[in-house]
Amino acid sequence: MRDITPLTMKDIARELGISVATVSRALKDSPRISAERREIIQRYAREHHFTPNVLAESLRHSRVQPQKIIGVIIPELVHYYFASILKGIEEEATAHGYQIIVAQSGEHYEREVKLCRMFFEHKVCGIIVSQAKDTQQYEHFQQLIDAGVPIVFYDRICTGVNASRVVVDDYMGAFNAVTHLIETGCRHIAFYGSQMNMEISKNRYNGYKDALLKHGLPFDERLTRVCDNRADAEMITPMMFDDTPYPDAFFAVNDDTAIGILYTVKRMGLRVPEDISICGFTNGERAVSCDPMLTTVEQRGIRVGEEAANILIGHVEGTIPMDRIEKRVVRTRLILRGTTR
Repeated sequence: MRDITPLTMKDIARELGISVATVSRALKDSPRISAERREIIQRYAREHHFTPNVLAESLRHSRVQPQKIIGVIIPELVHYYFASILKGIEEEATAHGYQIIVAQSGEHYEREVKLCRMFFEHKVCGIIVSQAKDTQQYEHFQQLIDAGVPIVFYDRICTGVNASRVVVDDYMGAFNAVTHLIETGCRHIAFYGSQMNMEISKNRYNGYKDALLKHGLPFDERLTRVCDNRADAEMITPMMFDDTPYPDAFFAVNDDTAIGILYTVKRMGLRVPEDISICGFTNGERAVSCDPMLTTVEQRGIRVGEEAANILIGHVEGTIPMDRIEKRVVRTRLILRGTTR
C-alpha cells in the first residue's frame, strides 16, 4: 500500500542534506537562496507532492492573546452520547465564566484539521476534542500544543499526542456486559465494534475477548464484525446466521448498532431475549424507546464532559500545570433491561 503520510519541510531538508530554514526560504522564492538551489528544492517538492502546512504557519506568526472561549470538536452531534458530553462541558464552562464554540468534524480528518485551524484563528483558550474515526495523523494537534494551546481529549483519545484525556472504562464496561451474557446462559456471543485504530474499539474488543476466556469460552473470530451503526447492523446481522454455530447473543459497540440488531432478528422471527440476547453501549434515550427495552452499558456522558472542561480550565488558569498530563476515567455501569435474560 502506498504511504499516504504527508511530506514535511523537515523530510525535504533531511533528504537533501540542508536545513529546514533553507527549504522554507526556497519554497517562498527567497532571494537569499541561489536560483539553482531554489530550483532543486522546488522540483523535489513538486515531484513528491509537498503541500504547505498552513496551520503550522498560522501558529508560528500569531501574537493575539486567547479569550475565555473553549473550542469543542464533536464527531457528530446527532449521537446522544456526544450531545450529553457537550451538555456537561457547557455546564462546567459556564460555571467558571467560560463560553464554548462547538463544531462537528463529521468523522473526517480533513475537516478536523480545518476546525483546529479555525479555533486557533478565533483565539480560543483551549480545545476539547474527540478525534474523527479516520484520523491517523496527529500533527494538527501537536502544533496547537507546541503553540501553547491546551488540548483535552475525550472518548476517542489520540495516543500519538501527549495530552490530557477523559475516558470511560471501556474495557470493564465491555467485560461486565459480556460476563452478564455468559452468566445468563449465552455461549456464542457476537461482537460488533468500530475500526481498531481507535482506543475505545480496542478496549471494548479486549474486554469482550477476556470475558470469554475467563469463563472458558472459545474466541471465534467469525463472530466479530466491524459494524458501528444501525444501517450496517441491519445488513450484516442476517449473514451471521449463514454458518453454525449461530450466535445466541450480540454485544454492540453502541446503542444504535444494538437496536439495528434487535430490529433485524425480530424481523427474522427470532425472539428477544428467549432466542437472542442483545446488549448495547451508551444508555441513550433510544435504549428505552425500543421493544423490548435495551440492556446497555451506561457511559455517563455528562460526567465525561464536566471532567474534560474541568481539566482544560485547570490548564488555562494554572491550577493544573500545562506539562502535567491528566488522565481521568469515568466508571460505567450495566443497565439491565428486556433484551437480556
